[in-house]
Amino acid sequence: MGKTAVFVLTILHNLIEDPKPCSALILCHTRELAYQIKNEIKRFSKYMQSVRSEVIYGGEPFDNHVKLLQGNNAPHIIVGTPGRILALAQGKHLPLDNLKMFVLDECDKLLDQVSMRSDIQKIFRETPLNKQVMMFTATLSEPIKETCRKFMRTPTEVLIENDAKLTLHGLKQYYVELRDDEKISKLISLIDQLAFNQVIIFVKSRRYAIKLAEILNKDMIPSKAIHRDLSMDERIKIYEGFKQFKHRILVATELFGRGIDIEKINIVFNFDMPAESDSYLHRVGRAGRFGTKGLAITFVESEKDKEVLGEIQKRFEVKIAPLPATIESATYMNN
Repeated sequence: MGKTAVFVLTILHNLIEDPKPCSALILCHTRELAYQIKNEIKRFSKYMQSVRSEVIYGGEPFDNHVKLLQGNNAPHIIVGTPGRILALAQGKHLPLDNLKMFVLDECDKLLDQVSMRSDIQKIFRETPLNKQVMMFTATLSEPIKETCRKFMRTPTEVLIENDAKLTLHGLKQYYVELRDDEKISKLISLIDQLAFNQVIIFVKSRRYAIKLAEILNKDMIPSKAIHRDLSMDERIKIYEGFKQFKHRILVATELFGRGIDIEKINIVFNFDMPAESDSYLHRVGRAGRFGTKGLAITFVESEKDKEVLGEIQKRFEVKIAPLPATIESATYMNN
């Protein structure tokens, strides 16, 4: 949907000529997303040499961040995760008196987690009352809307179409019914059969991400697994390698299901069915972005999986057909 460009360009457009440190703060729910947004700010501000931006998240030495925020080179725009930002603010290392713009990206994910929601509420109490608050999400439930209203005074809600129109038009979507013990062999067969630029395979747990990547590598299908238990350096290295096309197949948990933009992904496998329809939309949205073509294949193994598949088709008004014996590459590969 291009949410990142919307708020990054808005922030850059509204920065005064001589911005003060921490004029804008962007919070997101994963370190990978924070890192990606920082790179987008760098890209869009290429000709704004005086604008400084930094990314701040947990897992890095606290003292390094303290030093980063001191002196004449303190950043004007900060992207970060709630826990580390709160610790710096409460320690008076990150003064928020100059804050004019406050963005929550994928705000439903931020506000849906009790610990993050609590941290964000505390960060709000540290910030001035005259800030502009922007909250972005692709899907927003009523309970989360109520929480948003607690953060905001007389908010304006901008709705870009509705759920039924969120289906990605360039994306071919199919499902395969099979037993759990048939899934790996079917996945390997499809990877051998299909043409692809890059592939992302979603699984339900960290343990299975590791296991599946090991199996694929042993079968001479080079793959990387990404999950929360990796160190931040390892996660960023894998993310960068995938973005730079050094890796072509990624096995991921739900960690990678939101916000991450890798333009060359054209095939998504739901090796494990997501628990609910929102997750499905975000997962398959990694392919077929911005008018490009893509292919999403979902493995269905249980009655619960069938129920979720039915909910997806009903909610997004899309027909997900059984996987045909052959698929023309022209239907999911750009020329």
